[in-house]
Amino acid sequence: MTIRNRPTRALTFRADQWAPAKAAAAAVKAVEEWGYTSISTHDLTTCVRILTQAAVTAGGRRLSLHLADQDQRILALVLAHAPVDTEEDILPTLGALRSVAACGTDTDSADGLRLWALLETQPPKIASPQPA
Repeated sequence: MTIRNRPTRALTFRADQWAPAKAAAAAVKAVEEWGYTSISTHDLTTCVRILTQAAVTAGGRRLSLHLADQDQRILALVLAHAPVDTEEDILPTLGALRSVAACGTDTDSADGLRLWALLETQPPKIASPQPA
């Protein structure tokens, strides 16, 4: 995977019970360092925890979290680094988060299970009431 011309962060974690919390904290720190103060930290934390927990469940000894910034959105990608035939069905849960613009999984990768979500960094606009 190649990401160019934008801020990125790549972090590796042992695939254990503490990985989701560590990865979520690292993601929030990175996004804040990039200057995104309006992103829903709840959604970002929840998203990264879900992605990371799925990678832990997939097996393997390590996982990696990759973050990238583009056009006021944050890509969170987790690689399980373990051969997996099936992935956990996490997409409905991820898609229910207000900040998640898109999400997906892929098992056809040399890196094993690949899980990702694209998050909006600005709060969703609330539609104003239409005059009667």
